[in-house]
Amino acid sequence: MDVTLLGTGAPRGLPRPGCPCAACATAVGDGARAATALLVDGVLLIDLTPGPAFAAARAGRSLAGVRQVLLSHPHDGPAMEVPAGLPQPARVADGRELALLDGHRVRAVAVDIPGTGYEITGADGERLLYLPPGAAPAGLAAGGDRGQAGAVPYDMVLLDVLERPDALARLRAGGLVDAATDVVAVHVDHGVPPGPELHRRLAAAGARAVADGSSLVVGEYHAVPDLPRRTLVLGGARSGKSVEAERRLEAFPDVVYVATGGTRDGDEDWAQRVSLHRERRPGSWRTVETCDLVPLLEAGRPGREAARPGREAGRPSEVGGPGREAASPGDIGGPGAEAAGGVAGAGSGAGRAADASPLLIDCLALWLTHVMDEVGAWDEETWAAGGRQALRERTDALVAAVRATSRPVVAVSNEVGSGVVPATPAGRRFRDELGRLNAAFAAECEQVLLVVAGQALALRG
Repeated sequence: MDVTLLGTGAPRGLPRPGCPCAACATAVGDGARAATALLVDGVLLIDLTPGPAFAAARAGRSLAGVRQVLLSHPHDGPAMEVPAGLPQPARVADGRELALLDGHRVRAVAVDIPGTGYEITGADGERLLYLPPGAAPAGLAAGGDRGQAGAVPYDMVLLDVLERPDALARLRAGGLVDAATDVVAVHVDHGVPPGPELHRRLAAAGARAVADGSSLVVGEYHAVPDLPRRTLVLGGARSGKSVEAERRLEAFPDVVYVATGGTRDGDEDWAQRVSLHRERRPGSWRTVETCDLVPLLEAGRPGREAARPGREAGRPSEVGGPGREAASPGDIGGPGAEAAGGVAGAGSGAGRAADASPLLIDCLALWLTHVMDEVGAWDEETWAAGGRQALRERTDALVAAVRATSRPVVAVSNEVGSGVVPATPAGRRFRDELGRLNAAFAAECEQVLLVVAGQALALRG
């Protein structure tokens, strides 16, 4: 099945008419995108783009053979031209199936906004899913049990990855997108600068973007982005490092957010910071408030029995807190997601084990502060009498667990070595130990990023 993308942009296109933003100013050449429209095997046109006949001609295609035109969403962009000779556009009711004479089958998929998604099956059985802008499939949850054993992944999925990464997480949770699915971002708008930054963000979600006029073969192997299993995100205060870390996992299901800071009674500023982090995270994520990182990392090792957090160094568990659920690595997958309507073949049941859920650790600097408190690192006599060695053992155990884990891990840490020299011995000790921890942790990661002024710079990977 051949799919030609006559356009790949949002309904108003990119650049948006009259928009002065930096993304629109730099959307030139291949970065410019018309409203998304798909031509399938020259016979089925889904959605309309300005000048569709001209767009098809530029791609080396013709609309002369089109037998059906389907719309996926109410259009709020420029007026759409319906070229002479094309059938009048229509929409298929949710759940209904349309059979074309050439062997294609089109099934309407319910979505969570006004509009309709389309599941298209080719004559040879290839399957693709197309979702309208800003839409996710209805009846699928981003958390909970993995898809049932009978779920068949799509060969290709075209959706609004940047605006609705949770839609991709839902499809992954339902077993409808796997590592071999070609995930293509469409409805691209001006929220992300075109060029390298666009492709970097999509690659982190396991997706890609192509230029207008590109032709893709559904079911043909394409080298999907190689997702790093372990990533360290470094940055200074308010640099955007936590946002970057969260962005890297928002298109994946069953994410476990590990908050090492906990709560601080009477500290209103800290409470506000924690509240902002909570509001920003997807509602399907589970949160564990603990500094016991080793058991969580070890839970992803094959054959390893999941241990409840709080067992590291014999300490009591710190899991929980206001608005939090205590969870062990074995049960942090979340409540089962109930499939309803929408995408065929999705549901709850057997799938990936809960202890393979991705971990987002925020942050290592607070973990180190906690451990230094425990080993007495702030007292010179205690430090010299065994505190230094105790800290080395704790950091070595963490780094070894990162090296051995099979769980996807994204960790956040502060980069504190570029500022002024701290005025106190305790401050200098913390700076030095955090620098050593960051270096050792980074050595075990496939990707290391430095975030400055909200911009992520790749140091590795």
